[in-house]
Amino acid sequence: MSNDLYQDIQQFYDASSGLWEQIWGEHMHHGYYGRSGNNKVNRRQAQIDLIEELLAWAGYTESDSSTNPKTIIDVGCGIGGSSLYLAQKFNANVTGITLSPVQANRATERVKNAGFQEQVQFQVANALEMPFPDNQFDLVWSLESGEHMPDKTQFLAECYRVLRPGGKLILATWCHRSTHSLAGALTKDEKRHLAEIYRVYCLPHVISLPDYEAIAVKCGFKDLRADDWSNSVAPFWDVVIDSAIKPEAIWGLLQSGWRTIEAALSLSLMSRGYARGLVKFGILTATKSNIG
Repeated sequence: MSNDLYQDIQQFYDASSGLWEQIWGEHMHHGYYGRSGNNKVNRRQAQIDLIEELLAWAGYTESDSSTNPKTIIDVGCGIGGSSLYLAQKFNANVTGITLSPVQANRATERVKNAGFQEQVQFQVANALEMPFPDNQFDLVWSLESGEHMPDKTQFLAECYRVLRPGGKLILATWCHRSTHSLAGALTKDEKRHLAEIYRVYCLPHVISLPDYEAIAVKCGFKDLRADDWSNSVAPFWDVVIDSAIKPEAIWGLLQSGWRTIEAALSLSLMSRGYARGLVKFGILTATKSNIG
């Protein structure tokens, strides 16, 4: 990860995380609105539902606690929303990593207030060079952080490395549509649309879900499953757009600086991207082989 990109991502989240928490709460990710996107639930419940749906889809069920993870790495942890939720749900030890010192400090404060400081820790770290030994975690949880990785292969290789044999990866990430279908390669207009998303949200690039699958297989992952949940999460952006025009949000934006204001003004980029079938919400789960 280049120093410029590292700094851009850090500064973006240093500036915007406080506003996000103030207006939208501790979960900095999409919400789940049912398989077809028609469920009428409030935004915070939808975000919790996304966590639960991902866990169930990946095979963690209430009826079988024997496979519950005891050690979890939350890659791109934000202010610790998922980290704390997973620690509470599984009574697990969770480590969250982020590029933003502001996020890491706020996440640490939040888990201390919740009384989970012995089980949940946070640190500033690069997901492409995780500061952990091999074979350490039962679960690698990456909820909307893959899009920030300039080298997707190195990212998934690091996820594989830190997983213990038999451990599981759950990845949910922004993608673009498949280029292996009848639609063919991305058009110039689609590339321009994506370039604006990259610029505003400090992303190097995104890839398609089939490309993620191919990389995961190359890295050695087994029992791979993948799915497109775009319809399930697309309503989230309209909800966020509606909330962004409230007085308290506008005042917070004015205090957060131009980068955060520009990101808020550009929320429709994502909404329109989903509507035209260009932006996709890809999910993937896989396990590390017990052999070797």
